[in-house]
Amino acid sequence: MGCGTSIAVENQGKPSETDVSSRNPSPALTMKAAVLIQRWYRRYTARLEMRRRYTWNIFQSIEYAGEQDQLQLSGFFSFMLDNFTHLSGNGPDLISHILDSVVEPWTEEGRQAKYEQITVPDSYTGPRLSFPLSVSDTNSLLSAFKEQQTLHARYVLQLLHETKKFLKQMPNVIYLSTSYAKEITICGDLHGRLDDLLLIFYKNGLPSAENPYVFNGDFVDRGKKSMEIVIILFAFLLLYPDHMHLNRGNHEDHIMNLRYGFTKEVMQKYKTHGRDILQVLQDVFSLLPVATVIDNKVLIVHGGISDKTDLDFLSSIERDKVKSALRLPKRSMEVVDPRGGSRSGRQGWAHLDSPCSRSRARKRKCHLSKQGSCSSTSSSSSSSSLCSPRLASRHTPRRHAPSPALPSPSDGLQVPFLDSFVSIAPPEPSREELEWRQIVDILWSDPKSQSGCTANSFRGGGCYFGPDVTRNLLEKHGMTLLIRSHECKQEGYELCHNGQVITIFSASNYYEEGSNRGAYVKLGPELVPRFFQYQVSRSTRKLTLQQRVSVAEGSALKALQEKLFAHRSELMAVFQQYDTNNTGCISVSDWAQVVESVLRLDLPWRTLRPRLTRLAHDGSVEYRSCFEDVSPGQPVPQVAPNLAETLYRYRTDLEIIFNIIDQDHSGLISIEEFRQTWKLFSTHLGVVVNEEAIDDMARSIDFNKDGSIDFTEFLEAFRVVHKLDVKDQQQG
Repeated sequence: MGCGTSIAVENQGKPSETDVSSRNPSPALTMKAAVLIQRWYRRYTARLEMRRRYTWNIFQSIEYAGEQDQLQLSGFFSFMLDNFTHLSGNGPDLISHILDSVVEPWTEEGRQAKYEQITVPDSYTGPRLSFPLSVSDTNSLLSAFKEQQTLHARYVLQLLHETKKFLKQMPNVIYLSTSYAKEITICGDLHGRLDDLLLIFYKNGLPSAENPYVFNGDFVDRGKKSMEIVIILFAFLLLYPDHMHLNRGNHEDHIMNLRYGFTKEVMQKYKTHGRDILQVLQDVFSLLPVATVIDNKVLIVHGGISDKTDLDFLSSIERDKVKSALRLPKRSMEVVDPRGGSRSGRQGWAHLDSPCSRSRARKRKCHLSKQGSCSSTSSSSSSSSLCSPRLASRHTPRRHAPSPALPSPSDGLQVPFLDSFVSIAPPEPSREELEWRQIVDILWSDPKSQSGCTANSFRGGGCYFGPDVTRNLLEKHGMTLLIRSHECKQEGYELCHNGQVITIFSASNYYEEGSNRGAYVKLGPELVPRFFQYQVSRSTRKLTLQQRVSVAEGSALKALQEKLFAHRSELMAVFQQYDTNNTGCISVSDWAQVVESVLRLDLPWRTLRPRLTRLAHDGSVEYRSCFEDVSPGQPVPQVAPNLAETLYRYRTDLEIIFNIIDQDHSGLISIEEFRQTWKLFSTHLGVVVNEEAIDDMARSIDFNKDGSIDFTEFLEAFRVVHKLDVKDQQQG
């Protein structure tokens, strides 16, 4: 025992060879371990980056598809207004008060008296504004909105009317100089994210004579605090008119506001005076300047430019006439009768000069000549793609319906006259159309890496402009830099076109919590841009990078699964064409091709396939598994083939029409109004359903059986449930 003890003591005092080698590994072994760790880390980060990129592509593709749907719905509304005098007795009247400019029988004095008659009760604890505004007024607004308070409608209307009077005096293009301030701050889209605006003010300081700002459009929609942002920006505009500048964005548009939430937000916050507020906002938005120039060297516009953009012409237009960039200006034309005389195009062929009419004329020409193909899109790349989607085949995805732009002078029209066709030259664009083109391009366009200028088919409006277009415009006006917004960027900003174009986006967490940073850019007298990034962070602060990517990826995949579900019948029909043996399986390449041909989202479907479908033992895709993880939220009786699916797919469009019909904004429509809604929209969808079936559908959606349908009931009927979420809730 003693020997054993002594040996133990001896071993403790002298480390073994194994211990020495483990403590002092050889250099070769150390390098090998380092290389292995480096390889693992590179693969890990590469996988994360790949997931971030396809998540981003999903979000962006679905967003742009929604914008194109909005443009096409607006085209449908325009078509209805321009071509039908009656639809069940009240056709155009249903939508004309929304799509056409509201003409109020009030003078400025009358409108002022109108809002002055609104009494503010003593119980109101929010800010009380006095005009002209002071610093204490803006400070009280900021404090009140931080505390979730709402500004009284009386002060909102007075603020909007004062803003309208001020903007009437402003030019279309604002010229600024850095000689009066050390730096000018430029901010991009905010989209109703009040926390981002407050964070910018906290980091960069409040607007003042020493700290001027340019906000580059898209203040509203999507977020829940659009009204607060508008109030703050307009208040600082009135307080510092020489140091606070606002450009118009494509969402400063009353038709866009119907789909993306601002109209609904205003009516919820100001139930009694919401309609008056929306009417004044429509005028204020149309009066916002469309461009800002700094030191005659830097051009700031919301979307971009085209090869037709002319700053001199842009400065001369009457911008307030373009209430919505989604509405092509009306114009009549004379159709020459070959047998002598003439007649009005409006009376004879329902706006032959409209884009939709030109499209139909070209399609008839192609059909008669039996040509193999015919483009319904004109060569003019600087025009918005606005047309009724109902012209497309019912088997064609709706967002890729023909969306013609204005024709080039070389295009000809084939006009039907009795049993013959008369060729006429298209009319020259009117002054109103040229002005409209300029506004659309400024608000809707995006840069691209390829040269040239092409129609922006992905968004459905504006154009894609290449580096040569940017260079030509900047050289023409002696400028060096173009700053624009309009596109969400992961880092909040992006440079392209050899550094001549900067995209700045100021709404962080735009798609999902943690999806992107926000940013603003500062320019001093040397005009060298300095970027500042930030991210409003609550729950994401405690998450790792992998967890943040997983959260955003999960949200994107859910949105994509809902898209698949919305097109289930169409997808299944094409899947089964490839599945000739009815095995329920097709190849991976066929699956990817079918999904892209139907959804048209331009996504890496092969990469996404493991997250959306299962594979069979032979490596083929079990295509029915695409739809296993989602199901309808409420069992809706199938009163017509695929009607429930159709209603789900177009539920946003139907909600917009509901809002138009619901003129008292009660949130309720009767079954009769529901029937009229469907009659109006069935023209858009090309789906024919008898009135009895519609009545059955309306009664099934009326869950509380009160004889009316509210929007909550409607949306509840046509939402989808993700089964994984249900399982998580049950386990929780």
